[in-house]
Amino acid sequence: MKHAETVTFGGSALDRAAEIRGDAAALAAAQADPQARAVLIWRGKPLLDEETGALIRLPLDHPVLAQGDDDLMLLGREGGAAIFACNLSAWEPVDLDGGTLGHFVDASVQRHPDLPGGMGFAELRMNMTRLTPRDAELAATAKAILGWHDSHGFCSRCGSKSEIINAGWQRACRDCGAQHFPRTDPVVIMLITHGNSVLVGRSPGWPEGMYSLLAGFVEPGETLEAAVRREVLEEAGIPVGQVSYLASQPWPFPASLMFGCRGEALARDITLDPVELEDARWVSREEMATAFAGDHPVLLPARKGAIAQFLLRNWLADTLD
Repeated sequence: MKHAETVTFGGSALDRAAEIRGDAAALAAAQADPQARAVLIWRGKPLLDEETGALIRLPLDHPVLAQGDDDLMLLGREGGAAIFACNLSAWEPVDLDGGTLGHFVDASVQRHPDLPGGMGFAELRMNMTRLTPRDAELAATAKAILGWHDSHGFCSRCGSKSEIINAGWQRACRDCGAQHFPRTDPVVIMLITHGNSVLVGRSPGWPEGMYSLLAGFVEPGETLEAAVRREVLEEAGIPVGQVSYLASQPWPFPASLMFGCRGEALARDITLDPVELEDARWVSREEMATAFAGDHPVLLPARKGAIAQFLLRNWLADTLD
């Protein structure tokens, strides 16, 4: 695809410094460097500049880091200095309203009393289009790796508590010797076309009028192409012929890798799976252009920053390979 790596979270050529993850002396030196910085995550929310949306980087001796987890996760290097992720999720805001946390739309911002004004922990989905490519890669990596540690604290082989090693990129069980690595779930998301139309659907609970491309998890022993055909047939009853790969997007909600694919429908009749989809429909190129312009009476396009919106936008502009 002509613009494959310009998708949000698409990467910024971050030096991930993998060669020092298992080197205790090198890690200690990296943390002792006064130029080293940390990004803070609170329950999946990165610390951002509220005005600009920029990802905040704090020096490692900032007092608020002492309230975070003991283990810092090495994300990589910027300008030769290490940058880490710090989990501050144990902090409990005094005025916390948990009603919106984790919802599809979470506009709440949590502000720590020991941080300067104008900084807040904000939901990544709500701010992903404001981030630079480097900020986006760091935020996505930090959110995903810390989320993995939060949900994988015990050995899946024997049940014993495991411990963090390799600067956060591995967990080890001292009881049975098992080694555990961060999980990434492969997902196919499909631009399915038939003539001048594209197939879109909406899941129950989405904002009214919002439609997106169909998507689903890749199953064990399955190719991307097979997953595309299976998911579209299961959810919409549409058989798909030729399938090609377009672009990918890390999607840290919590830790997926979206494989954007294009497929050619062999029929147009939709048979909806009501468990998976509330609605599915064919939308012409002209109708989708109207939706992107904000003038469609019903249809809202996929949210900005998501690979679905990226693929649809390039389909409209005829910039797909």
